[in-house]
Amino acid sequence: MKVFIQVPCLNEEQTLPAVLSSIPKQIDGVDEIVILIIDDGSTDRTLEVAREHGVTHFVHHTRNMGLARSFRDGVHYALAHGADIVVNTDGDNQYPQDRIPDLLAPLLAGEADIAIGDRQTHKIAHFSWGKKQLQKLGSKVVNIAASTNLPDAASGFRAYSKESLIRLNVVTQFSYCMETIIQAGNKRLKIASVPIETNAKTRESRLFNSTPQHVFKSAEAILRSYIMFKPFGFFASIGTVMLIAALIPFVRYAILIGWFPELTGGNVQSLILGVALLIGSLLAFALGVLADLQRTNRILVEETLERVKEMQYGIKRDHLDD
Repeated sequence: MKVFIQVPCLNEEQTLPAVLSSIPKQIDGVDEIVILIIDDGSTDRTLEVAREHGVTHFVHHTRNMGLARSFRDGVHYALAHGADIVVNTDGDNQYPQDRIPDLLAPLLAGEADIAIGDRQTHKIAHFSWGKKQLQKLGSKVVNIAASTNLPDAASGFRAYSKESLIRLNVVTQFSYCMETIIQAGNKRLKIASVPIETNAKTRESRLFNSTPQHVFKSAEAILRSYIMFKPFGFFASIGTVMLIAALIPFVRYAILIGWFPELTGGNVQSLILGVALLIGSLLAFALGVLADLQRTNRILVEETLERVKEMQYGIKRDHLDD
């Protein structure tokens, strides 16, 4: 059993030593532990610090590519070098590395495909009340989209089995956290939640510039991922709302014709509004049908991509669960 622990870094020379020194050197059930540093365009001594601590595996970006691309490139490197499990942590020492064995336990026992560290955000002192509520709301939305029941969907402290990584495809440029959960839930991968407590805050997040930006980007990623798997349901919901809304001006116009015929000439706008809403409803249903057909094509493409990954990483099909 070979475990890769990947650490995405952007100018982490101050906190990286604490991260690397606290990663377990031995874990029951694991034959080899490999630390992988993903340098996302650092301009400080991050690489030198990592080498001083004995790290020999690196993915280097000459400029900042973002967390999602760093995760994707790290996974590719790990699988290409024989990883059975990939653990993702952060270079800012937010997560307790000594809990990595607990994170791996559900995967090693064959009880889960993915394990996510639950930061128990309601206990984090430096999180404001508003941020705690946003984290809670975000997790609820993701759980609805993924048909899961995870308390902390935004946590980046995770372990992925090789089989799950073969089936997941990160397409967002912002953060992979929400997207991979929605994909995993809709692809029937089992996700375990492991309660942890975070370390003291070391710096502000570099993933976003402001809370509104974070909310917007997260909502965009969630919506895109949801539409990928349930396009007809999404557009049909919009079409149904517009259809019901169209009935209101139609009923109003019908009432005027039946009881107040002398007023119908001045209320043609009700009829126009109803027709416009009805056309919008029909267009939404049509888009739903087209999007659902596109979803079928995407499924076929993803199945082909899975086979390509298996050949690329030398994985035999009988090792995967369908």
